[in-house]
Amino acid sequence: MFPDPAAFVDLETTGITAGGDRVTEVGIVRIDGGRATEWSSLVNPECSIPPAIQALTGITNAMVANAPTFAGIAGEVAGRIAGCVFVAHNARFDYGFLKHEFGRLGQAFTAKVLCTVKLSRRLFAGAARHNLDSLIERHRLLLG
Repeated sequence: MFPDPAAFVDLETTGITAGGDRVTEVGIVRIDGGRATEWSSLVNPECSIPPAIQALTGITNAMVANAPTFAGIAGEVAGRIAGCVFVAHNARFDYGFLKHEFGRLGQAFTAKVLCTVKLSRRLFAGAARHNLDSLIERHRLLLG
């Protein structure tokens, strides 16, 4: 049985180092009692987004210039994840970034974590790839 409540979390960031880079977008789908609620926000990282990251994510400095900082959305993020199993593809990345963002605010962040990459590797050990595109194709998931 899948955990309920669960918060499916996806972040975009200015780089790959949670201790030094910053969040530029947060998306959360919370499943609670079989009901899904979606929420997302761009985040002003309070630093410049490198050109390579802008090209990768499509998030530009202009897009986040008037977005709230993480401090401005921290309460919303915490509330949407509270009491949930934290689910993410490569959860170490997303969880680490949130832990650091909350830490910069002097707040602790902990959650039970389910990593869909690790789950895929365990359930489909013979599969060559476990990235999101491969999972979507393997399970014939419809997006939209």
